Amino acid sequence: MSRQAQVRFYERQRGKFLLPTRLLILCKSKRAAARTMENLVPYIEEKLFLKVNREKSTVGYIRNVKFLGYSFYMKRECRLRIHLKSVEKMRSKIRELTSRSNGWGNTKRKETLKQYITGWVNYFKLADMQTLMIETDEWYRRRLRMVLWKQWKRVRTRLVNLTKLGIAKSKAREYANTRKGYWHIANSWVLSTSVTNERLKQAGYVFLTDCYLNARKLN
Repeated sequence: MSRQAQVRFYERQRGKFLLPTRLLILCKSKRAAARTMENLVPYIEEKLFLKVNREKSTVGYIRNVKFLGYSFYMKRECRLRIHLKSVEKMRSKIRELTSRSNGWGNTKRKETLKQYITGWVNYFKLADMQTLMIETDEWYRRRLRMVLWKQWKRVRTRLVNLTKLGIAKSKAREYANTRKGYWHIANSWVLSTSVTNERLKQAGYVFLTDCYLNARKLN
């Protein structure tokens, strides 16, 4: 399977400007794939009167393919995973939705994150990505704690909230007066033990790992 190659075609029906149709053809060798592409492109364009995007139509090994946001790898058989570019795009979007300066309230942020994460995970649920989801959730929760810490701007507010969440008053006072940056504090012991994962869930935040496991069960 590692020698399999692919030909990807982007088609558009003449005059109707439909969305591109993506086609993945698997062959036993790169030579067979090149021959298939050489024979198939004229057929598509001359017999079916469809346009092939030659810039995006390529021949390559399956492990180097990006198809609909997925990539492929071998583990006894060919399996799906998320392409690196899709991961980077997802993290960029979450970074945007958890920005400290977008002016959103917590209600809007929770709802927008829920819609995006649920939709993204359900689209990519066929991929093997549990480890990726766990690692991304750790980063994502740190961003949420960073947002909350910024919302507790005043020393008194931080002291009161940390105390309510079970932090000893002396320790709460120490962190309430800290001059360290938001991102640094978001990874600190005091926020990890006060704004716990469970409390974030109870507050209404949705996490990628939970969505992924639920989607795989339903699937």
